[in-house]
Amino acid sequence: MSEEQPAGRADDDELELVENDPERRANDSALGGPALAELVASRAELKRLQAALAEAQEAVARRQADFENYRKRVERDRGETHNRVVAEAARKLLPVVDNLARALDAERSVETNESNEFKHFLHGVELISKQLNDVLESFGVQPIAAVGERFDPHIHEAVVTEASNEYEPDTVIEELARGYRIGERLLRPAMVKVAARQADDE
Repeated sequence: MSEEQPAGRADDDELELVENDPERRANDSALGGPALAELVASRAELKRLQAALAEAQEAVARRQADFENYRKRVERDRGETHNRVVAEAARKLLPVVDNLARALDAERSVETNESNEFKHFLHGVELISKQLNDVLESFGVQPIAAVGERFDPHIHEAVVTEASNEYEPDTVIEELARGYRIGERLLRPAMVKVAARQADDE
């Protein structure tokens, strides 16, 4: 028992037989010319619409890809602009941070027989220094690790070298001025003292 074919497939097979058989095409033209012509026209229109649909789908896919690339580029540019503005502001604030740190270090070295008023004043300066550092941190500004780290010319600037048996050569043994970075962007290298190899006694 033969399987029945779908009506659409049967029509296509019938049309293909007619198109490939001149005699049958002539007979069918004589019997049902308008119907056959309509079928041929419908099939051609269907192919045209399928090609147009594929072209439209490809165009939509290209537009979506272009828009996604544009969105990523805008986000990247916005992030870079933000980091650049923050970096410029942070560079201007770093000398203030340095001066506050130096002032606090100097005041802590003073004998502790100062008046209560002076101690309150010093405590206020400490709070200001902490708040300023918290603001910088909230913008993504981070200090660069220095003491005990291996000297890295990309983030450290060697101001002094000192022979040492206590530290391995090229180890940072003192931070003279703190360095800072924001993300991967270097704001200022750390000014450091670096251990050098101890000269052999002659």
